Amino acid sequence: MAGHTDGEVRLERIGRVAHLIIDRPAKLNAMTVAMDHQMNDLVFEINNDKAIRSVLLSGAGDRAFCAGSDITDLDEYGDNWSYRNRFDARGDYARAVWLLRKPVVAAVHGYCIGGGLEMAAASDIRVGTPDAAFGAGEINWGWHGGSGQTQLLTHLLGPGWASRLLLTGERIDGTEAYRIGLLQHLVPRDELIEHALALATTISERAPIAAERVKHMVRVAQNVPLETGLLVENDSFSYLMMTEDAAEGRAAFAERRAPKFEGR
Repeated sequence: MAGHTDGEVRLERIGRVAHLIIDRPAKLNAMTVAMDHQMNDLVFEINNDKAIRSVLLSGAGDRAFCAGSDITDLDEYGDNWSYRNRFDARGDYARAVWLLRKPVVAAVHGYCIGGGLEMAAASDIRVGTPDAAFGAGEINWGWHGGSGQTQLLTHLLGPGWASRLLLTGERIDGTEAYRIGLLQHLVPRDELIEHALALATTISERAPIAAERVKHMVRVAQNVPLETGLLVENDSFSYLMMTEDAAEGRAAFAERRAPKFEGR
């Protein structure tokens, strides 16, 4: 195991899995502007490291995945134009998670609110515990989330459930989140990281180019008409079939052995 263990957003490498840890437990892992920059730097590193094939995202401590942005730090962004341009200035942590090209498994316990919910929603698969508390509380203070909250929740849950969370600011627990489809797995607290890591490890063993294309194609399916999506899917499939990994997969199937994918 190796990685960047300094800073309040840390990276640990576990085989081919990058474990991103939000490590500010005394403040419920609330994100500061400095942590925004750390997250963006680590995402850039992960995206450009071929040895990393999947990502596990979690929060340190017993109380929270992430309680969103540290409100006392929000004025550091500056004026409204600076807020708007934070996407391009290493200043938005949820957007950074969305920009990860490798598949992301979020392991959620405790508070997952505001920007924390946005990071979970920006992940590809969410594993959570019954004690998790999901909420979009920004409406209570006069705004809504600006890093995918209204858009990603609507895509994930449909307009009814998204509106329920966004307009009331009320929280739901992990059991309810699992029932409405926000969580894909509901596990006991002491099994959370083990379960999520096993899932991320399984993904890391798949052909990496194909895994990244699957992630991309799921997003295509959310954004274009079905007929267009089917055409794009066929193009992607045709590309993948000509990769060395696909040839290795066919050979492994014929020889009744496990394939060894190299990302080529």
